[in-house]
Amino acid sequence: MTFMKRVGLTASSLLAVPMAVLAVESPFETAKKTAEEVGTQAGIGAQASLPQLVGRLINVALGFIGIVLLVLLLLAGFNWMTAGGDTEKVKKAQQQIKNAIIGLIVIVAAFAISSFVLTSLVNVAGQ
Repeated sequence: MTFMKRVGLTASSLLAVPMAVLAVESPFETAKKTAEEVGTQAGIGAQASLPQLVGRLINVALGFIGIVLLVLLLLAGFNWMTAGGDTEKVKKAQQQIKNAIIGLIVIVAAFAISSFVLTSLVNVAGQ
Protein backbone atom coordinates (compact mmCIF):
# COMPACT_ATOMS: atom_id res chain seq x y z
CA MET A 1 0.00 0.00 0.00
CA THR A 2 1.40 3.37 -0.92
CA PHE A 3 1.96 6.19 1.50
CA MET A 4 -0.79 8.34 -0.02
CA LYS A 5 -3.34 5.53 0.22
CA ARG A 6 -2.48 5.06 3.90
CA VAL A 7 -2.82 8.79 4.57
CA GLY A 8 -6.12 8.89 2.71
CA LEU A 9 -7.45 5.84 4.54
CA THR A 10 -6.36 7.21 7.93
CA ALA A 11 -7.86 10.64 7.22
CA SER A 12 -11.16 9.19 6.05
CA SER A 13 -11.41 6.92 9.10
CA LEU A 14 -10.59 9.83 11.42
CA LEU A 15 -13.29 11.92 9.76
CA ALA A 16 -15.83 9.09 9.87
CA VAL A 17 -15.81 8.86 13.68
CA PRO A 18 -16.86 12.48 14.35
CA MET A 19 -19.47 12.29 11.60
CA ALA A 20 -20.95 9.17 13.21
CA VAL A 21 -21.00 10.86 16.61
CA LEU A 22 -22.57 14.02 15.24
CA ALA A 23 -25.22 12.02 13.38
CA VAL A 24 -26.66 10.74 16.68
CA GLU A 25 -29.31 12.90 18.33
CA SER A 26 -28.15 14.70 21.45
CA PRO A 27 -29.12 12.94 24.69
CA PHE A 28 -30.29 16.30 26.03
CA GLU A 29 -32.70 16.71 23.12
CA THR A 30 -33.99 13.18 23.67
CA ALA A 31 -34.48 13.89 27.38
CA LYS A 32 -36.26 17.16 26.60
CA LYS A 33 -38.65 15.47 24.17
CA THR A 34 -39.34 12.67 26.64
CA ALA A 35 -39.97 15.15 29.47
CA GLU A 36 -42.36 17.13 27.27
CA GLU A 37 -44.27 13.96 26.34
CA VAL A 38 -44.52 12.85 29.97
CA GLY A 39 -45.61 16.33 31.04
CA THR A 40 -48.29 16.42 28.38
CA GLN A 41 -49.57 12.98 29.36
CA ALA A 42 -49.58 13.96 33.05
CA GLY A 43 -51.57 17.08 32.27
CA ILE A 44 -48.78 19.49 33.14
CA GLY A 45 -48.35 21.93 30.34
CA ALA A 46 -49.34 25.32 29.05
CA GLN A 47 -53.03 24.51 29.49
CA ALA A 48 -52.70 24.09 33.30
CA SER A 49 -53.76 27.13 35.33
CA LEU A 50 -51.62 28.48 38.15
CA PRO A 51 -53.81 27.06 40.97
CA GLN A 52 -53.78 23.64 39.31
CA LEU A 53 -50.01 23.74 38.89
CA VAL A 54 -49.48 24.80 42.51
CA GLY A 55 -51.87 22.08 43.67
CA ARG A 56 -49.97 19.44 41.73
CA LEU A 57 -46.65 20.61 43.12
CA ILE A 58 -48.00 20.57 46.68
CA ASN A 59 -49.42 17.07 46.18
CA VAL A 60 -46.08 15.82 44.85
CA ALA A 61 -44.23 17.38 47.79
CA LEU A 62 -46.66 15.90 50.31
CA GLY A 63 -46.37 12.50 48.65
CA PHE A 64 -42.58 12.67 48.84
CA ILE A 65 -42.72 13.63 52.52
CA GLY A 66 -45.12 10.74 53.14
CA ILE A 67 -42.61 8.33 51.60
CA VAL A 68 -39.86 9.74 53.83
CA LEU A 69 -42.07 9.25 56.90
CA LEU A 70 -42.79 5.66 55.87
CA VAL A 71 -39.05 5.00 55.62
CA LEU A 72 -38.55 6.55 59.07
CA LEU A 73 -41.31 4.34 60.47
CA LEU A 74 -39.72 1.23 58.98
CA LEU A 75 -36.31 2.26 60.30
CA ALA A 76 -37.73 2.76 63.80
CA GLY A 77 -39.37 -0.67 63.64
CA PHE A 78 -36.08 -2.20 62.57
CA ASN A 79 -34.32 -0.46 65.47
CA TRP A 80 -36.89 -1.85 67.88
CA MET A 81 -36.53 -5.38 66.50
CA THR A 82 -32.75 -5.26 66.75
CA ALA A 83 -32.68 -3.65 70.21
CA GLY A 84 -31.94 -7.02 71.78
CA GLY A 85 -33.81 -6.24 74.99
CA ASP A 86 -31.89 -3.02 75.69
CA THR A 87 -34.52 -0.77 77.28
CA GLU A 88 -32.86 2.44 76.11
CA LYS A 89 -32.87 1.32 72.49
CA VAL A 90 -36.48 0.15 72.79
CA LYS A 91 -37.57 3.50 74.27
CA LYS A 92 -35.70 5.36 71.54
CA ALA A 93 -37.36 3.23 68.84
CA GLN A 94 -40.79 3.74 70.41
CA GLN A 95 -40.21 7.50 70.44
CA GLN A 96 -39.17 7.38 66.78
CA ILE A 97 -42.37 5.49 65.93
CA LYS A 98 -44.49 8.01 67.84
CA ASN A 99 -42.77 10.90 66.07
CA ALA A 100 -43.25 9.26 62.67
CA ILE A 101 -46.95 8.65 63.33
CA ILE A 102 -47.43 12.25 64.50
CA GLY A 103 -45.64 13.46 61.38
CA LEU A 104 -47.83 11.23 59.23
CA ILE A 105 -50.97 12.66 60.85
CA VAL A 106 -49.70 16.20 60.20
CA ILE A 107 -48.96 15.36 56.56
CA VAL A 108 -52.41 13.78 56.03
CA ALA A 109 -54.04 16.84 57.60
CA ALA A 110 -51.96 19.16 55.41
CA PHE A 111 -52.93 17.13 52.35
CA ALA A 112 -56.62 17.31 53.25
CA ILE A 113 -56.49 21.05 53.92
CA SER A 114 -54.51 21.82 50.77
CA SER A 115 -56.84 19.67 48.66
CA PHE A 116 -59.87 21.49 50.05
CA VAL A 117 -58.36 24.95 49.62
CA LEU A 118 -57.01 24.29 46.14
CA THR A 119 -60.30 22.76 45.00
CA SER A 120 -62.11 25.83 46.30
CA LEU A 121 -59.64 28.12 44.51
CA VAL A 122 -60.07 26.28 41.23
CA ASN A 123 -63.87 26.40 41.57
CA VAL A 124 -63.84 30.14 42.34
CA ALA A 125 -61.38 30.88 39.53
CA GLY A 126 -63.45 28.82 37.10
CA GLN A 127 -66.66 30.81 37.69
